[in-house]
Amino acid sequence: MKFFDDPVLNSMAARRSVSKVGPESPSDEELTRLLAAVTPVADHKSLRPWRLITLRGDDRLRLGEALDAADGVSREPGEVNTKPLRAELLIALVMSPKEHPKVPEWEQLATAAGAGHLLELALWQAGWGVMWRTGMLANAPEVRAAHGLEDGEMLLGWLYVGSIDESFRKRMSESKRPALDAAPFLGCMPQDAAV
Repeated sequence: MKFFDDPVLNSMAARRSVSKVGPESPSDEELTRLLAAVTPVADHKSLRPWRLITLRGDDRLRLGEALDAADGVSREPGEVNTKPLRAELLIALVMSPKEHPKVPEWEQLATAAGAGHLLELALWQAGWGVMWRTGMLANAPEVRAAHGLEDGEMLLGWLYVGSIDESFRKRMSESKRPALDAAPFLGCMPQDAAV
């Protein structure tokens, strides 16, 4: 699928959420390298109001238990919440605001969300499938405790990361889906607005 001649713009325009990722996932070393593409996110006063937590292996089971506890779900012995098992790697995106007289918390939230999206784009460009998942229980006390969140921090969700099935890649490359019409998203200030 080609939208632009520029490879960076084309990768951005071609990015898709991949709801079913495969079992391979990037190593922590690869994630660290990819973060070089994330750290330049727009960040007033360079506060870096975000952090990432990787969940692999049994960490995903602990997340499932925390989600069940938050939802009041009790399971039979040996039965587990399979939602966090949909990917071998989950990356929790945490907004971690810093006190600053010139940078309100909403602006720091925007920076953290921007970092999450840049990480999605970097993973996509590196060949990984990603699905950003949230949910009503993301900031329930049990889920917050499982992630070790501090007061004032907010869990913005998890990036489910894994390999992309070749049949999905083929469908994307053959897709005739047009780019979204961007015109409705661009406007001007009203000229008759009272000041």
